[in-house]
Amino acid sequence: MDKIKKYQDIIIDFLNRYNSVKTSRLNDTIKRRVLVDREHNSFQLLSTGWRGNDYIFGTIFHFDIIDGKIWMQCNNTEYEVVHEFMAAGVDRNDIVLGFVPPQARHFSGFAVA
Repeated sequence: MDKIKKYQDIIIDFLNRYNSVKTSRLNDTIKRRVLVDREHNSFQLLSTGWRGNDYIFGTIFHFDIIDGKIWMQCNNTEYEVVHEFMAAGVDRNDIVLGFVPPQARHFSGFAVA
């Protein structure tokens, strides 16, 4: 299997499984949506809707595949996604923590770019 396709499938599977877990913060007016753009290698899980008079819109996860590596652009949870990706066959050298400043990425134990 092509590496990019494999990484796309791993990300999409993760997002769909995470999305299927119900939390107390969700209700009939707040929904989570998985957004998949295989052509541009961009993947997100969003939360949208209304809580009373407050409009809720936020990114839970955002991943891109850039130059054959998974870039974690956003993780607004305490969930350790990288461990799940590595268990699914992603090499730690193919994971970039995009939200970490470039000059500090070498401390992360993952790819710097």
